[in-house]
Amino acid sequence: MSLTFHWFLPTNGDSRHVVGGGHGTPATVSGQDRPPTVAYLSQIARAAEDLGFTGALTPTGGWCEDAWLTTAMVSQNTEHLKFLVAFRPGFVSPTLAAQMASTYQRQTGGRLLLNVVTGGESHEQRAYGDFLDKDARYRRTGEFLSIVRDLWDGKTVDLAGEHLRVEDARLARVPDPVPEVYFGGSSPAAGEVAARYADVYLTWGEPPAQVAEKIAWIRGLAEREGRTLRFGIRLHVITRDTSEQAWAEAARLLDGFDPATVKSVQEGLARSESEGQRRMLALHGGGRDGLEIHPNLWAGIGLVRGGAGTALVGSHDEVADRIEEYHALGIDEFVLSGYPHLEEAYWFGEGVLPRLAARGRWRHPFTTGPAPSAQVPFTS
Repeated sequence: MSLTFHWFLPTNGDSRHVVGGGHGTPATVSGQDRPPTVAYLSQIARAAEDLGFTGALTPTGGWCEDAWLTTAMVSQNTEHLKFLVAFRPGFVSPTLAAQMASTYQRQTGGRLLLNVVTGGESHEQRAYGDFLDKDARYRRTGEFLSIVRDLWDGKTVDLAGEHLRVEDARLARVPDPVPEVYFGGSSPAAGEVAARYADVYLTWGEPPAQVAEKIAWIRGLAEREGRTLRFGIRLHVITRDTSEQAWAEAARLLDGFDPATVKSVQEGLARSESEGQRRMLALHGGGRDGLEIHPNLWAGIGLVRGGAGTALVGSHDEVADRIEEYHALGIDEFVLSGYPHLEEAYWFGEGVLPRLAARGRWRHPFTTGPAPSAQVPFTS
């Protein structure tokens, strides 16, 4: 089975430094270095498409541009790249969301993937008019996905749930293909929803032993529902011709972290209700020492950024080795990013992907020709 790789569209802004924030905290000032214009995001998207990334994730929340609108515009400047659109089901009616997805599929030639984000920060949810607590939000998400999936199947839906109610709901035109649903979450309530409705369960980049535990947990829940899921992981990457060069770049990024910003972001993230965010914070403890928490797995990004806070750091061969290590656990999809996103897409796409192709792990999804050969580091 060929591995699937997705890139990231930084709709919160991009920089040669880490753009922090997220999970209820505002984007850091570095996000102003390269504003998230359609032109710039399209440049990243076209690069990702050419290099062989299957799709591109866009985040959701008050710290970034709207994912639906932005990707709809960027899609017009690409041909094959899919868009993993993050959205929160509590903000849109299920019938309207199902219709939006159906329209998106027709207008883009079937290039929509949905990353369902229940929302782990009550204070941010309230800013959007959502006053449910976390567990209730997950129950609502289950009702939402039940309605949406039935509508996509062409059914007429009547449901009077705890949080959602629809009568005689149906779509005039169902999506073709039906968008795949990506879903993450580390709490018991999240696991139940993922097992019943997700196609791909996503985890943030924890060490392999913890990822293995998560996979076993979700796989067991899905089996009880009579379902089989795929598994993906969300990571940053810093990959270079040599390990020394990669770690020097990680050190440069770390040196750019203003202590006051780290303190402010960590205080904000400590208030998070997200179990996944709690697990991310535990990997670094807010300090700058001991950040390599597994060979080539660096927790430094999480000092200033909410959500995904770890990066694969090393030579192209080392990063490829770590990808194979995660794949051996059951991970088939990798959602990656790096600062800045345009340049790092090329470092990974020209350095790591050819090595994985040579190992028989990957093929370019949009071409039928031979995979590009791995570049050999220049020596004098």
